[in-house]
Amino acid sequence: MTAQIKGLAVHLFTATGAVFAMLAMLAAVDGEWDVMFVWLVVAFAVDGVDGPLARKYNVKKNAPEFDGELLDLIIDYLTYVFIPAFALFKSDLLPGWTGWFAIFVITFASAMYFADTRMKTKDNSFSGFPGCWNMLVLVLFALSPDFWVILILVTVLAAAMFMPLKFIHPVRTARWRSVSLPVALTWTLFAGWAAWVDFHPESWAHWGLVLTSVYLLFAGIVQQLIPARDPD
Repeated sequence: MTAQIKGLAVHLFTATGAVFAMLAMLAAVDGEWDVMFVWLVVAFAVDGVDGPLARKYNVKKNAPEFDGELLDLIIDYLTYVFIPAFALFKSDLLPGWTGWFAIFVITFASAMYFADTRMKTKDNSFSGFPGCWNMLVLVLFALSPDFWVILILVTVLAAAMFMPLKFIHPVRTARWRSVSLPVALTWTLFAGWAAWVDFHPESWAHWGLVLTSVYLLFAGIVQQLIPARDPD
């Protein structure tokens, strides 16, 4: 297999995320939230793998006809933002005007963030909350908190997208990667299991989701507070 075919195969693999997004959307329209999140978790897993593959097979050189970063952003907006926002609006978690407020804030702020050329830091982390609404909404479905809690979380995280706060990329942020990557994989397993059992209130996966989400949300900020030591 030539390097060009391998590069093209990576783009084709990334594009499967659009198919999983459509399957998730079809499930969301029917109110099948567990099925929707299963497909979103599958898309999340693809998104976690395609980046390392793209760098390994140097797609910019071997398959330059397709813009992998643009393809990734399109799919990420669907699976990280648009579909989770729709699910939050159509669920019973946000009554009345609160649902309208949440989807407008999430979709508008995320569109601006995804187009922001300053979204990446020098250590391959994110500057500002990276619009991972799929992760937040899945946890909200699992825990079903009061709607005021949801509104506060949506508002704070939307504002955090444009604040000088660091959020790690579990794969690309080198610092603490030996911890961050296993935590991200564990979060994916908890998320898949929680969706598989239709967010049963007694599922052990819920607390696992909370603990891993807290780490992924605050690890970068802690890194800002505790700068890395310069190598001797």
